[in-house]
Amino acid sequence: MARVAIVTGGTRGIGEAISTALRDGGFTVAANYAGNEARARAFSDATGIEAYKWDVGDHEACLDGCARVAEEVGPVDVVVNNAGITRDGTLHKMSYEDWHEVMRINLGGCFNMAKATFPGMRERGWGRIVNIGSINGQAGQYGQVNYAAAKSGIHGFTKALAQEGAKFGVTVNAIAPGYIDTDMVAAVPPPVLEKIVAKIPVGRLGQADEIARGVAFLCSEDAGFITGSTMSINGGQHMY
Repeated sequence: MARVAIVTGGTRGIGEAISTALRDGGFTVAANYAGNEARARAFSDATGIEAYKWDVGDHEACLDGCARVAEEVGPVDVVVNNAGITRDGTLHKMSYEDWHEVMRINLGGCFNMAKATFPGMRERGWGRIVNIGSINGQAGQYGQVNYAAAKSGIHGFTKALAQEGAKFGVTVNAIAPGYIDTDMVAAVPPPVLEKIVAKIPVGRLGQADEIARGVAFLCSEDAGFITGSTMSINGGQHMY
């Protein structure tokens, strides 16, 4: 029987690539999304992957959503915490709401999803949790104190939970993408984007599929001796 994987923010961008890569790797995938109904329907129609709506920053919603997936699809063996938002601005201009919302979703979502699924993985003696961090959580970024703090927190969360899961066959790892060719990056003004690409040694933006292949490996049986690690996929922009 195929193992069941949940990918948060799994219906577009990097999340969509991860969902399809895991499906192609033999997993039964449930793709979580927050609110874009039209995009979720289009994703499911195109991929055959069922989409489930809940807010990963809402603890009870995560418990209920994961329970629904377990009931309808099967016990959850893999969680990819990919969902995230930005509310950029310098600290001088950043509101508490912008700080709190990024922390609630980007970092809080990792806790909520792990809380909902980690006990079952531990009891069954096998599990994979992959958290999507960021180059900006490793190196920092002007105007992103909220986002950088949340993503940096993800890397610490990963290392700590990995120590709890190791003896139970549950690995916990992170991937820190650099600048990837997604809708979010496409919205960056061209002159700014040119400056970003100029700082990437390989001379280009990354592709969502390149992140997805890293996730698929960490979720596989072959990665059972890897835990507490962060895989940086950034074209050499930040060697951490």
